[in-house]
Amino acid sequence: MPLTLGPLLIDAGIDPSQALVIRHAYARESEESGLVGLHADSTHAEILEYTRNQSSDSRRFPVVPPPLWVVFIKEGGDQARLWSVVENHGLVADNGVIRTFGVTESDQMADLRNRLVIGWKSPRTWRINASTAASYPVVGIADAEPVPFPGFDCLVLSHGQLQAVMREHRYASWRTALSSVIGVYLITDTRDGRHYVGKADGAESIRQRWNAYATNGHGGNVELRRLDPTSFRFSLLRVFDPSTPTRDIDAAESHFKDALDSRRHGLNRN
Repeated sequence: MPLTLGPLLIDAGIDPSQALVIRHAYARESEESGLVGLHADSTHAEILEYTRNQSSDSRRFPVVPPPLWVVFIKEGGDQARLWSVVENHGLVADNGVIRTFGVTESDQMADLRNRLVIGWKSPRTWRINASTAASYPVVGIADAEPVPFPGFDCLVLSHGQLQAVMREHRYASWRTALSSVIGVYLITDTRDGRHYVGKADGAESIRQRWNAYATNGHGGNVELRRLDPTSFRFSLLRVFDPSTPTRDIDAAESHFKDALDSRRHGLNRN
């Protein structure tokens, strides 16, 4: 049985009954529409701006659109390539011609951006309910472009990004780099700013330690078990060669716990 869009939506945690699928085309909009069209050189920000501005005519766009929009760009006569998934936070302005919605990009299907191509069965239709688009065939999924490792000092990851780093082929060089070091890391709960200072030492690399957080969210740490890992941000405080004595790692960890006051006002218990 050929692969269709539906299973990919569900795998990404998208309920087709609560989503809209949009296909943008590179075309000049009429002056009456009040919209600025897209072209082949439109930037990511311009496409997002185009997406958030929709017609006030309820025949062209739903009066109350669903919370998730899966956005494609037309490619060829009957195909479309995934651009991104955006969250609709509701109407913010309506001048009678254009309605502007508060939209932000979602991490859902991020690993398939610019890779997933589907067949578009209704060439005259540019937006449909996801429950209908779920039957659209997947034409292809291109290999992911490798993402260059930014360096240990520049690494700041959300929990969703950490999960992607640990599983996706395009982050292979990141996993290699994180496997080569041990050291002290920082987890920040972005909801309240509290810190957790941890370490990877001995035979356990940073990659192995962080893979535990990617898998279960808490890495076995008691204080983190009751928290929602989707608000965690991961970064490295200091990295060491794997041959570094454990006492040096312990001293560095203790220093950062003191410097960040993560025992009294953070998430470290000792």
